[in-house]
Order: sequence, then structure tokens, then C-alpha cells
Amino acid sequence: MSDLFEPFFVDAAAREFAAGDLLFRAGDPVVSMILLRAGSANLVRHTRHGLRMILQRAGPGRILAEASAWSDAYHCDAVAAEPCVAALLPRHVFVARLRSDPDLAELWARNLARSVQAARLRAEIRSLPKVAERLDAWLAEGHSLPDKGRWQEVAAELGVTREALYRELSRRRSEKPA
Repeated sequence: MSDLFEPFFVDAAAREFAAGDLLFRAGDPVVSMILLRAGSANLVRHTRHGLRMILQRAGPGRILAEASAWSDAYHCDAVAAEPCVAALLPRHVFVARLRSDPDLAELWARNLARSVQAARLRAEIRSLPKVAERLDAWLAEGHSLPDKGRWQEVAAELGVTREALYRELSRRRSEKPA
């Protein structure tokens, strides 16, 4: 999928972000559509209870916060998960290109459909009552645990506290046959 959206962003300005940098903050006005050309970024929302939830993980070739094309303000934060390069295209230019090119519009519609499917899967996983069930479902979707220093990202994706995830991983290690 990495080059599918380049026609939208052929003349977009590129910007580099370091790991942890904010690409935008919830409430910021939507000025640009963002295509990641390298690295990765996450859409993050913080719940009223202080839980950090990852709503989207975007890597190279993915458009971050797709729904923002039709929104006046962002509804969550975008954070660089690692150093990344983003192409920024003015939103009005992006929308004009959609309106003028039926092939690009169809590609965009297919992308939105895949994003809805992915969001529904994340919601289904987060609706499971136990951390163990959420982790099993997440792993069954082809994910694997990252290095230990990045487990908190998995907790955010599962919608659990990192402490709850650490307890579950510890339980699994202690149950493994020697």
C-alpha cells in the first residue's frame, strides 16, 4: 500500500518528526492531510480516567486521521511513535483532488472502508472483559509483542493499563513449561 496515496501528495511539503513529537493535538484546526512517508505515528486519545488509547497506528504509505478530511478540528492527538517523515497537503487541495479524480476517490473510499473494519476489530478486542482475552485476540490477528520497553504501546492499543498487561505477561511467563 505504500505508494497508493502518493498521487494525492505528489507536491506536498515534507516535515520530519522525532519520536514523541506531536504532529497535531486534539482540538487543533485541521489544516493539512498527512501521509507518512517513513516511520510511524499513532492517533492517541486519553480517557477521563487517564488511560491512553491508541486509535490508529500509521506507518509508511498510510494517511493519518483519515476522517479529518471532513472535520474542522482533530479529535485526538497524533504522536510520532518513532522518527518519521510526513507529507502535509492542505486539506482543501486534498478534497479538491478527490472531487476531480474518480479513481482517487474510489481508492480513498476503499481506504476508509478498511479503516472502519480495523476500528471495529479494535473495538471488538477492547470489549473483551479480560486482559488475557484481549491479548489473545490481538495476537491472533497477527501482532507480536514488541521489545519490553514498548509494551506500554500494546497496553494502549488493548485499552488496558500497562500494569494490567505486565501482570498478564508475567502470569504467562510463570506458566510456561521449563
